[in-house]
Order: sequence, then C-alpha cells, then structure tokens
Amino acid sequence: MDLIPSFSIDHTAIIPGIFISRQDTAGDSVLTTYDIRLTRPNREPAIDPAAMHSLEHIIATYLRNDPDWKEDIIYWGPMGCLTGFYLILKGSRAPQEIHDLMEQAFRSVASSEIVPGATPTNCGNYLMHSLPMAKWHASAFADYLAKNKGRMEIYAYPQTERLITEDGRHFFDS
Repeated sequence: MDLIPSFSIDHTAIIPGIFISRQDTAGDSVLTTYDIRLTRPNREPAIDPAAMHSLEHIIATYLRNDPDWKEDIIYWGPMGCLTGFYLILKGSRAPQEIHDLMEQAFRSVASSEIVPGATPTNCGNYLMHSLPMAKWHASAFADYLAKNKGRMEIYAYPQTERLITEDGRHFFDS
C-alpha cells in the first residue's frame, strides 16, 4: 500500500506555518489543500479537542462569509492529530498569498462572543466547545503569523533526504 503524501513529511521537523499539502486537478480546476499548522507535532502539546472544535466552527464561519474568499473556500477542518487544520481552496496560490487571510481568520476569534452553530440542532457534539481556549490558541497563532510573515520556513515543508529503492519503496529512517 502506498504511503499518502502527508505521511511522508517529517513531522519531527515541521514548525507552525502555512504549507501546501497537495494540489489536485478536477476537470479544468485546481484544488489546493493547505496544511495550517498551529503547533510543532510531537514536540508541543496537541490542541485540546474542545478548543479545536470551537476554532473549526468560528473560522469556517468566518471564511465562508469573507466577501473576497467565500467563493473559493471548499473545506476547513481539523487534522486528526489536533496540531492544525486543512484548508482546501479553488485555485493555486502560494502559501504567502493566503497569509493575511489566515491571520485575519484567527484574529476574528478574539471578537467571538459565541461559537456559531454550537447547538444540538446544528452540531453533532455541541457540548464539546471551549471558546476561551479557542481564543487563546487563535491569538497565539495570529501573533506568530504576524511576527514570522517574512520567514520562508513557515511556508515550505522541511525537506529531508529519503532513500528510495528501485521498486519505489521508501526508507524513512535513512
């Protein structure tokens, strides 16, 4: 079975940032999946599931209502490892081109007084939210993005040499 591309990234070397995870073609369209990484995997604690859930609701609502971006938003959702989110957009943009959108989206959490859609009618686990912790994580990440905007390391996955055999097998401990 082939290892999917996102599992071939050295997660011990990823820092918080905005990375292109993959690009797919659908007809004449390109869909770009971005890895919006809030914490350093395996070196910093994962984000609490309740805070992650609240961030998902608030930022998805923000993105799908942004007049300049809403037509290009396909998906916003948490990573299973709870260290970041995936954002899927129509088109092909460098991570630097969505920096301001991500910073603004995370800053929007500070002014949230409620978590949109956190009712039994609208959410499958409406009791699992933490607005205070969502605000804390969002503020920390927005500040990080502002401080590091000019650093290329926050836009490109770390590269490592990997031994690949003639039949295409990867050795990840090489």
